Amino acid sequence: QVQLVESGGGLVQAGGSLRLSCVASGRTISTYRMGWFRQGPGKEREFVATISGSGQSISYADSVKGRFTISRDNAKNTVYLQMNSLNPEDTAVYYCATRPSNIGPYYSPGAYVWWGQGTQVTVSS
Repeated sequence: QVQLVESGGGLVQAGGSLRLSCVASGRTISTYRMGWFRQGPGKEREFVATISGSGQSISYADSVKGRFTISRDNAKNTVYLQMNSLNPEDTAVYYCATRPSNIGPYYSPGAYVWWGQGTQVTVSS
């Protein structure tokens, strides 16, 4: 079992920045792919970004490319999401997730096994 705890969410004005953190416990996640997803009001959960265990493979949703940066510190069992140039459309609950092996496309929520409880990000206009 892996427990994931997100933090760093909050209220920010459009154009601002936030840095989300996701700390894992229960297992060492250094070889696990990590993902960030988000779910806005009345919307389905959607892919935001993913990073491989080594950090060599990174992908982003088109909607955040160039504004968000995913990174990880395996020594701290932590993954980060730096979010810049935020806009109201980024308002959502942000979740981190992980999986011990490849069980599906990295952009699919169903391909991840363990999830955090989420952290709210609200961007005001």
